This record gives sequence, C-alpha cells and structure tokens, in this order.
Amino acid sequence: MPELLIELFSEEIPARMQQQAGETLVRLLTEALAPLKPEGLKAYTGPRRIAASCTLDAMVPGRTLSERGPREGAPDKALDGFTRKHGVSREALTLQNGFWVLKREEPALSAQDHLVATLPDLLRRFPWPKSMRWGAGSSFTWVRPLRRILCLLDGNVIPFTLAHGDDNGHNLQAGDQTEGHRFLAPGAVAVSGTANWQETLRSRFVMVNAAERRTVISKGLAELAGSEGLSVVPDAGLVDEVAGLVEWPVPFLGRIDEQFMDLPAEVMQVSMRVNQRYFALRNSDGTAAPRFAFVANIVPTDGGALVVAGNERVLRARFADARHFWDLDRKQTLHFRLVALDNITFHAKLGTQGERTQRMVRLAGLIAPMVGASKEDCERAALLSKTDLTTGMVGEFPELQGVMGGYYARHDGETQAVSTAISEQYMPRGPGDTVPTAPVSVVLGLADRFDMLTAFFAAGEKPSGSGDPFGLRRAALGIIRLIRENTLRLDLVKLFTLAAEALPEALQNAPDLGLLPQFIAERLRVQLRSEGARYDCLAAISVGNTDTDIVRLLARAQALQDMLETEDGKNLLAATRRAANILRIEDKKDGPHEKTPDASLYTQIEERDLASALDHVEPAVEKAFAEERFTDAMKEAATLRAPLDKFFEAVTVNAPEPELRLNRLHLLARLVRMMRLIADFTQIEG
Repeated sequence: MPELLIELFSEEIPARMQQQAGETLVRLLTEALAPLKPEGLKAYTGPRRIAASCTLDAMVPGRTLSERGPREGAPDKALDGFTRKHGVSREALTLQNGFWVLKREEPALSAQDHLVATLPDLLRRFPWPKSMRWGAGSSFTWVRPLRRILCLLDGNVIPFTLAHGDDNGHNLQAGDQTEGHRFLAPGAVAVSGTANWQETLRSRFVMVNAAERRTVISKGLAELAGSEGLSVVPDAGLVDEVAGLVEWPVPFLGRIDEQFMDLPAEVMQVSMRVNQRYFALRNSDGTAAPRFAFVANIVPTDGGALVVAGNERVLRARFADARHFWDLDRKQTLHFRLVALDNITFHAKLGTQGERTQRMVRLAGLIAPMVGASKEDCERAALLSKTDLTTGMVGEFPELQGVMGGYYARHDGETQAVSTAISEQYMPRGPGDTVPTAPVSVVLGLADRFDMLTAFFAAGEKPSGSGDPFGLRRAALGIIRLIRENTLRLDLVKLFTLAAEALPEALQNAPDLGLLPQFIAERLRVQLRSEGARYDCLAAISVGNTDTDIVRLLARAQALQDMLETEDGKNLLAATRRAANILRIEDKKDGPHEKTPDASLYTQIEERDLASALDHVEPAVEKAFAEERFTDAMKEAATLRAPLDKFFEAVTVNAPEPELRLNRLHLLARLVRMMRLIADFTQIEG
C-alpha cells in the first residue's frame, strides 16, 4: 500500500494547541481519505509543525451512482429542472418503479488525483482555536504564518496548491522539503518518506514525536536532579507545555540564591512555573531545594555555562518581585484587610466578597457541630478565608489563593487550625488532589462550596451543557469527596436550606434551588462511574428515596451491588423483574392489584411458602434498614430466591379462576412493594 506523509510547517505554534491540532488533522484526513481506506494514521506535533502519515489504497474504485428524480408523469418543468441540475438530457434517464432515475458511472480514481482534489479544501477549513492572516493576496488563515507544505505519496510529491481563483494562497504549494532546527540546522532539506523524514530531522536536531520529547525531558530532569540527591516536583502539565516549546530538549540545573530560600515553597514554584517554565526541586526530606531545572532548545558549545547563568539572572529578578509582595503583604494583618472585601464584587446579584464572607461565617458556625469542630475556629477561618484576595502576591499569582492566606494567618498569630483551614479551603482542587481531614478545614471547605452552589443556582447561573464558568460541578465533587473521605453524616437538603436562608431575600425562593440535591446526585453518579463502581445500584436505591446522606446511600448501594454479584442475588433480580412485568401487563387490564392477598385462597404449597417467606423477610428488612445494617437487609432479601423460583415453576399466576388469579397478583404486588423498600430493580443494568 502507498505511504502518505503530509507536514505543515509554520511559525511557532502555541504549545497548548499542538496536541488538539494533531488530533484534528488525523480526524480530517480520516474523513477525506475514507475512499482510500487509510491505515495506521499517526500524528506528529511540535513547535513549528504538525504532520501525519499513513498507508492507503492506490486507487478509489469505480462505482455506479444512482439518483432518483421526479415521478413518472411529473410536470415537464420538474423533469427539466432535474436534468439541468445534473447537466444531462432526458435520454440519460430511465424509468424505475415509477420514478425517473439517473445512473452514472464514476470511474476509478488514483490516490494522487483524490489527494489533489481534497487536500486544499481540507487545509482551508482546518479549525484552529485562534488563527491569523498575514501578507497580501490571500484570505487563507493559519494559527501562525504557514511557510511550507510537504506532501509525499510513496516519495512522489502530490502536486497541489492553496491558490484558488484570484486568491494566491500565499503561493503555497506542496513539495518534498522540510526544515530542521531554527538555530542548530537552519534551511530546507528534501526527504523521501516518513522514515527518512524522521531520520533527517533527527540529524538536524528535531524530535518530531511529542511523546519522545516528553520522555527525554522527564528522564533528563530526573537524572540531573538525582545526581545531586534531589527530586523534581511532579508537574505533568509543565512537561507537556515545555515539550511543545522545544524541538531538541536539553535539560539543565540552575542555582537559587540563598537570600530567596525563606520564601514559601509554593511562591517559588508558581513563580518559576508561570513566568519561566522552570521546574521546582525538592530535597530528600521534602523541603524546597536551592536549585531549579529548565529545558533549553539548543546544545550550547560551552556546556551550558552561559545558558545557566542567564536563566539564574532572570530568576533572581522574578524572585525579587515575589520578595517585594511577600514583605509588603505581611505589613497588614488579614483582619485589617476585611474592609477591602466590601469593594470586591462577587457577583452582580449576590453582592460583594464581604457579604459572601458573612454568609460563610454563619454557615460555618452551623456546620461545625455537625462535624465535631470548634465553632469559634470555624467562624474565624471563614471570616478571614477570602482576605488574601486583596494581597499583592495573590494579585500577581491567583493560583496561590488560600495558600498565601494560610501563610499570612500564621504570621498574624492565628491558631494552627484556622491557618491550616484557610490554606486548605480550596482542596480538593481536582481528582488527584488530597482531601482535608482536619475538622476546621473540612467545615470551611463545605461552607465555601455550599454557599457557592446555593448562591449561583439562586442567581440562575447553574451549569448548562458543557458550560460551567463558575466551576460548580467541581464544587459539587468537592462536597462529595469531603463527605465521603471523612465519613460525614450530613443532610444535604438541610444544608442547602440553611445556605439559602442567608441569600438576598429576592433569591431565597429561586426555583433552581430545588435542583441542588439532584445536581449533587448526578455528580455522585459521575464519580462512581469514573471509579468503575456500579452507579446503577445508586440510581436504583435513589428512586423515590428522599435521603441525602451520602455515606448511607453509598453503603446501601454497595450492599445491593454485593448481593447482585451472588447467584441468589442475580436470580432474585430476574424473578423480581418477572413479577413486575406480569403486574405491569395485568394492571392495564384490571389493576392496580394492591390489595392484601387472602391466605384462605392459597391452593398450592408454593403460594403459602412465598407468603410465609414474605411474612418473615419484610419486617427483618425494615428492621435492618432502620439500624443501617444494609448487608444484613440484602441477605434477608436474598432468602426469597428459593421460594420465588418454586412459585414461578409451579404456580400459574393467570389462573382460569378469577379469584385465584387476583389473589396471586395481590401476592406478587406485595413482593414487588417489599423489594422496592430495597431498590427499584428496573434501574439495574443488564
């Protein structure tokens, strides 16, 4: 099969756009080359190029196209319009099943001709998040000025151009040339295929595979750090970004001046990451090391001495700025900054950050006894929680919200519990983040998120589709993790009600507030799905259940899942569904059949055995649920499997005698009602 290679060489592509661009190129080529059945489509991305390669068929096979036209006997105008549209005469049409039909033979097409016909349009409609125009004479846009197009089919150039009519397409046309490293091996060079392209560019200091660059960066930095007994602070996002900035990664270590080592480790790390794309290092005991790591895009002739010195000089200036904010911010206590929160708008309908703080203080005081935390510490932590928004450090580095508040609180002499709670208030920030366990920290995290969700839902700002500008889904997941991982027994409806009571009066009865418990339930199902757990069990026990105690709900769901994984549980599920289906059908005829069954009408031992089993199991299940012995409840329910199987084997539910039929339906209805105490089994998948 012929091999296709296409490379689009441009000025520097933003690192954040490269991976998506590679995926988009593969998707568009898959669609455009479908008639050629492409195989092994692979993308290559880098700072100045996106490329793709694959194998494909040599020809698009010929085919017969058939298009139905007007009906036989249709007006001449309709027939003339159809023939004019397709550029044929009436003689080219044939009658088929009462319609005029046009059949055309489409000849086979070479892969080269197909590529020439499709690639220009593919490139003209390539969707970049942001694109630009340059030069004159063309409306063609690209993320940055496109300089070369390399397109080869089995080593031969595919002859196409981006010119279209009066648009010169920047005089871009396909060729066989690429370019190496901008500084280490500048200039054009011809290639003959994918393997030769990769080898040629490697010899010219370009790694075309982003995954290889990431590996070289990670391993190189780890080896350099390890040689000095240090470790690199994990930062996969920064590795990805740097891999999108360099074509030939060369790792180095630099030194941090001792005068800056008393800055908070987070300040140094964020300053290095945000401003310079440097990596932070740690000593073996976890403390910040007086070293940093970076990746150059050149191979210095002096072993890197000049490059390292230059980066150290830049970092000194960055840290001097951070030192200025650190020293200046500590001249005012967090308590003194409270008044400034009244000048920061939280939301047009929800007032200022100062007003939000007062809501959080009230809510934290109410949650504290539910968690067993000090009310005084919780209220103090909530009062000071947002004051670091007024500091210069957080103004410069918003990523340090909360973290800096914790440092400044300790400097001001606040208690350890209050300081820690302020620093941990936004945790967990994401799926891989740790969850606070200190009681005051947990209370502050819950108060912040319950107020946020309640306030924004009341203001009509609930998430829609993929849009979630205020991070409310993340806030809901934060609530769930705080509750689950600290095993908190909380009534969510009560907490949302308490939070709503502090909102502006006009918003306290907003209709969307009633959606909050369901919003949390949906996020909980999403989390269970991501963990590989059976979220259908949670859905089954939630139907008709007003309980919002997450710990209790998950315990019930797990007990149900454990039962359904046993043989008795599987058979009980099948039998219960069978009973429910029979009732659904018969209820349409003369239902509902909700009366208590009459024991005197039992004519078979299997009926009596099932009724007797229900007499024992029903109160046992209710008692076990009341005592939160959910596993015991499921074990009791599973004992119904044997009498229920025998019932369906021996008893005809729709007996010819009307009174027997109704009584047996009443018995099945009793069974279904009892099983609904456990779960709605129609929600169980499979």
